[in-house]
Amino acid sequence: MVKVRVFQAGDEHRWDRYVNGHADGTFFHLVSWKHVVETTFGHRSWYLIAEDEEDRMVGVLPLFEIKSLLFGHFVVSTPFAETGGPLTDSDAVTARLLDESDTIAKKTKCHYVEFRNRHGMPDLPTKDLYYNFKKEISSSDDANLKAIPRKSRAMVRKGIKMGLRSEFGNHLLDEFYDILSRNYHRLGTPVFQKRFFVNFLKCCGENARIMVVRTPEGRAASAVLTFYYKNNVIPYYAGSDFRLRHLAPNDFMYWELMRDASWKGCHCFDFGRSKKGTGSFHFKKNWGFEPEPLAYQYHLLDVGEMPDLSPANPKYQRRIEMWRRMPLQATRVAGPMLSKYLV
Repeated sequence: MVKVRVFQAGDEHRWDRYVNGHADGTFFHLVSWKHVVETTFGHRSWYLIAEDEEDRMVGVLPLFEIKSLLFGHFVVSTPFAETGGPLTDSDAVTARLLDESDTIAKKTKCHYVEFRNRHGMPDLPTKDLYYNFKKEISSSDDANLKAIPRKSRAMVRKGIKMGLRSEFGNHLLDEFYDILSRNYHRLGTPVFQKRFFVNFLKCCGENARIMVVRTPEGRAASAVLTFYYKNNVIPYYAGSDFRLRHLAPNDFMYWELMRDASWKGCHCFDFGRSKKGTGSFHFKKNWGFEPEPLAYQYHLLDVGEMPDLSPANPKYQRRIEMWRRMPLQATRVAGPMLSKYLV
C-alpha cells in the first residue's frame, strides 16, 4: 500500500537522492528550488512524498499554492520552472499523488492544479504552448561551431570579431540584474526582485553561475544566469543591452557558455523553454535546436477552460505597452510585487 505524506525537515537528502536517481528528474525538482521560492516569495508549498510499506520513497510531487487577486488562486508543479511534475516508480503511484494534489486544491479552494511535465499524463487537458530546446554538444569547439547553422554561426563570429569577451563569477550579480531588468522593461514584463537571484546563488552553490559578456571597453552587453545539472548546462535567465545588439552579444554569449560547458564535461546544452511563435523560439531554432513540446496539463476544479496567463494572451497587450512606457526605475520597484505571481 502506498502512503503519501508532506515533506518534512530532514527529508532533503532523501528527496534529492530520489530525484537524482530518477530518469525524468530535473534541476527544478530539487529541494534547492523549494528553498529559493519559499525564501524569496513566501508561497506556500506542499512537497508530497509517496512511500511503500517499507518506507521506501517511490514518488515525489512538488506543489506550490499561488494566490493573487490579479492572476487567480491555483496550485502549480512547479512555479517559475520549465518542468516539475510528478516523478514516480509507477502509474499507480502517480495516480495516488494526483489524488492528493486534488485534495489539497479543494481544501485550499483553488481553481485548478497545473502540472508542468515533459511527457503528458492521460486524461488531462494539455496546453500546446511551450517547447523545450535541447541537444548534445561535443567536447570539440570546432565541432560545436560547425553544428550551428550558417547564419547564426556568422553572428557568433561577428561577436568574436567585435572583440567581445566573457567573464564568469557570482560577483557579477549587479551587472546581470541591471541588464535583466532593462531587458524585461523593454519586453513589458515585470522583473523579479534581486533577492530571487541572490537566493539561487546561495542555495545552488556551484550549480548556479553568472556570466557577463563585455565590449572591448568593458561595458556589459549581455548576461546570463545558468544552472548545471548532471551533464546538462541550462541557461535560464538571460538578457542583453538592446543598444548593443549590433555587436551580436546574445549569439556570442551562448557560444561562450557552450564552449565553457564542453570544457567542464557537459554533454547536453539545454536551451530551456520558449513559447511557440516568439522571437526566442525562432532564435533557438536558428541555432539548430529542434523544438520538443512540453506537456503543461491541468486538473480543472471550478473553471471551465485552461487558464492563459501568458503575455501572448491578447488581453494583456495593453498592460504590456503601459509597462514599457513606465520609467525603468519605477518598474524595478513595482515589478517584484507582480512578478512573484507570474509563475
